[in-house]
Amino acid sequence: MDITGFLRFIGGLALFLYGMHVLGEGLARLSGGKLEGILARMTDSPFKGVLLGAGVTAVIQSSSATTVMVVGFVNAGIMQLKQAVGIILGANIGTTITSWILSLSGIQGDALFLKLLKPENFAPIAAIVGVSFLMFGSSDRKKEIGGILAGFAVLMTGMDTMSAAVAPLRDIPSFTRLFTAFQNPMMGLIAGAVLTAIIQSSSASVGILQALCATGTIPYAAAIPIILGQNIGTCITALLSSIGASTNGRRAAFIHLYFNLIGTALFLPVVYLLRYLFPIGLFQQAATPASVALIHSLFNVSAVFLLLPFSYKLVALARLSVPDKAYCGAPEQS
Repeated sequence: MDITGFLRFIGGLALFLYGMHVLGEGLARLSGGKLEGILARMTDSPFKGVLLGAGVTAVIQSSSATTVMVVGFVNAGIMQLKQAVGIILGANIGTTITSWILSLSGIQGDALFLKLLKPENFAPIAAIVGVSFLMFGSSDRKKEIGGILAGFAVLMTGMDTMSAAVAPLRDIPSFTRLFTAFQNPMMGLIAGAVLTAIIQSSSASVGILQALCATGTIPYAAAIPIILGQNIGTCITALLSSIGASTNGRRAAFIHLYFNLIGTALFLPVVYLLRYLFPIGLFQQAATPASVALIHSLFNVSAVFLLLPFSYKLVALARLSVPDKAYCGAPEQS
């Protein structure tokens, strides 16, 4: 990749991140501030919390934003720690929606309906409608909808720009060798975690991986550890937001971290045990944007169903990590 290709990729990434920000902000405004109230009220059982966390995150397109809201509620005393667990777990499911939307770019077919499903084809329509609403909308609601559609169009344009910029890499042997190194699980985990921690968005990080997978040169053996690392790296936002928070506020951020760490510790050995017991060559095949979305979803959904019955253990683990401060008076309610 020459300097112009690199600049196109960085420019596409900038558009992608900005579009995601505009989309999430617009959806949050359109809700009229109701999401915060719903989060605080409908958490009387962990299962309801999971559904609520998944739904809210699917709407605002950011598990980090949902988790940060939860940390804020716990910090303010609006929500107890045991109420927060389900929402934090559900947020990991809701964040997979973005990767499925991005995977639509791989749809093949000559039918008009299938062509319109491809993001590069319906993004211009969303842009036209969105900008029209922004310029000529007669109400704030129409302008907010216009902002959402425009943000979505910018996001998809950024994704398409990134994919086009990295497409020539498929013919460069050194690029392929780079991802051969990531077939080492620890290397892949670290790479995914660091990238996601830097840009503070697992959805954006997964989108970058999907753009690279569109080149057809990244095997499953490299993609899987990176995806798992991305889930760990996204915890950095909640951890940063908990700095200076109350004891329970910091515990909520640690629950998010422990969920992803334990999920990875359970998932990765099983995957690689299957790889060595049944060496069918799948791991050396090229991953696709759709398969990245599928792996991302399988990991998060499986981890939630495995760990939800032990949610109280996550709370206990967070308490051990962030013990009560030694002071007179009653400890914080959790």
